Amino acid sequence: MRSLILTTATRYLLPLMLLFSVFLLFRGHHDPGGGFIGGLVASAAFALYGFAYGMPEARRVLLFDPLKLIGVGLLTAVSSGLIAPIVLGRPFMTSIWGHTEFAALGKLGTPLMFDIGVYTTVIGVTMLIMLTLAEEDGDQGEETI
Repeated sequence: MRSLILTTATRYLLPLMLLFSVFLLFRGHHDPGGGFIGGLVASAAFALYGFAYGMPEARRVLLFDPLKLIGVGLLTAVSSGLIAPIVLGRPFMTSIWGHTEFAALGKLGTPLMFDIGVYTTVIGVTMLIMLTLAEEDGDQGEETI
């Protein structure tokens, strides 16, 4: 049974929560926040959408397979600490900052790249857990009928 209030509220909350998660992501390399908490907020937005419209619809809105998100996120995080420092002859996980400062973001560098990898990985892992549990719950419900 779908709730009219939940579906209507979710239609407005999903973009706001995703925008807030991106804000937390970009804020994280200067102030508290970052990829982990931003990824959790984004996952909560997709989970709320799944509760309102069903998990198959949430999987469709996610656009990417959660396993692919996990792989891309891990690759991004590891490469931020490995490739850039090795090319410049510095130790593993050394922060490398750009010279250009952007108005809303500040200076960009490898810490932001690492946070983006963590952000993507957290979304992938939590959505994989949510979707797997929802599918198992749906399978059990059909067996008892």
